Amino acid sequence: EVLIEVPRIKWSQVGGLPDAKQHLKEAVQWPLEHGDAFDRLGIKPPKGVLLYGPPGTGKTLLAKAVATESGANFISVKGPEIFSKWVGESEKRIREIFKRAKQVAPTIIFFDEIDAIAPRRGSMDGSSRVSENVVSMILTEMSGLEDLHNVVVVAATNRPDMMDPALLRPGRFDRQILVPAPDVQARKEIFRIHTKKMPLAKDIDLDKLAKETDGYSGADI
Repeated sequence: EVLIEVPRIKWSQVGGLPDAKQHLKEAVQWPLEHGDAFDRLGIKPPKGVLLYGPPGTGKTLLAKAVATESGANFISVKGPEIFSKWVGESEKRIREIFKRAKQVAPTIIFFDEIDAIAPRRGSMDGSSRVSENVVSMILTEMSGLEDLHNVVVVAATNRPDMMDPALLRPGRFDRQILVPAPDVQARKEIFRIHTKKMPLAKDIDLDKLAKETDGYSGADI
C-alpha cells in the first residue's frame, strides 16, 4: 500500500529559513493553489524541488509545511521500503507511488534521503543493478511521456554530490534550495516555537540561549 497523509505543520511552526520558505511557496504552493493562473500566463512550474543542507536543519519539516499550506496530499518515501530482493519489485514500487499520486492529486511526493534511493549510476561497483533501475524509473516518471499534473516531487538530502546528475537537470529537480544552519535570529525563533506551551521561569532568556547555541542545528536545539 501507498500511505497518504495530510500533515498538520504550518509555516509558523518552522523557525527561521525565510528564503527557503519563500522559494517553496513560489515553486510548490502557488502552482498547486493557482494552477489556472499559471496556465493562463503560460508558465510551467517546476516538477521537482531538491532541499539540501546539513543534517537537522528542517528539510523534512519544510516539505510537510508546504504540503499543509497547499492543501495537498503527502506521500513520504523512505529508502528501505523501496528496495526489494525480488527482481523488478523496486521499480514497480516507484511506479505505484507515482500512479497513486496522480489519482489523489494535488499531491506532494517526498523522497527523504534521496541520495540513498537514487545514487550516481555506475558508482556502486559489484552491487546489483537495482539502484540504477530505480534511478531510471524515477527519471521516466518525472519527465516521461505521461504528464505529472498537480503532482510535485520534493526530495531532501545532505549529500547532493552523491545523487545521479541526470536528476538535477531541467524538467526533473530543476529547483535546488539550500536549507542552511540557523543564524541567531532563527535559533531564537526555534526556541520560541518549542517553549510556546512550556511554563518558563523568569530567569530564562531566549536571546541568551540563542547566542550560546552558535553552530547548533534545529534538531540539536
